Amino acid sequence: MFTKTRVPAKDDALPGRQEKMPVPEAHFVNGARLQPPFPDGLERAVFGLGCFWGAEKKFWQLSGVYTTAVGYSAGYTPNPTYREVCTGMTGHNEVVLVVFDPRKVSYDTLLKTFWESHDPTQGMRQGNDVGTQYRSGIYYVNDAQREAAERSREAYQAQLRNAGYERITTEIMPAGEFYYAEDYHQQYLAKNPGGYCGLGGTGVSCPVGVEVH
Repeated sequence: MFTKTRVPAKDDALPGRQEKMPVPEAHFVNGARLQPPFPDGLERAVFGLGCFWGAEKKFWQLSGVYTTAVGYSAGYTPNPTYREVCTGMTGHNEVVLVVFDPRKVSYDTLLKTFWESHDPTQGMRQGNDVGTQYRSGIYYVNDAQREAAERSREAYQAQLRNAGYERITTEIMPAGEFYYAEDYHQQYLAKNPGGYCGLGGTGVSCPVGVEVH
């Protein structure tokens, strides 16, 4: 029986399409590119932490972040639409692509922002937003990111346990293809300052990475 709080099997996922989503040329806030090619020396990171409107804003506000974009990843359906993702039948998570300059902001600092911006113990939901597309996830692009993510999870788990929270449910997986979301979702809270943001952290500080390595 299908439930929106369980990722569907690959064979049950929606078929999707070959056509890619049109993507704006420039970031609505800082004017940077949303798609490659990016300037030399920059790195990518991908995070899922609930509704991507508020999640993206958390990262574009960080000094050293070149650009951000919202999209869908960690599922099966190629080039999904928002409506399809909301059915729960694509397997995708709502995620944020963060392109950053590691000379100005460390991956550990991004992880600290990730952990402190949501409640990573809630499974297939975030606050009132329920469904697999709101799950907590870190999608690493290399072994260094994987190791940093796992270290930070252990460190934050200890802090959360001391504060009375349950086990972290965040998935840590290799980054798969990132499918850009529709234009109106990109930098949504800058275009709609009074727009919905369902993110709420735990109030527990994460003891990882506050300086550039």
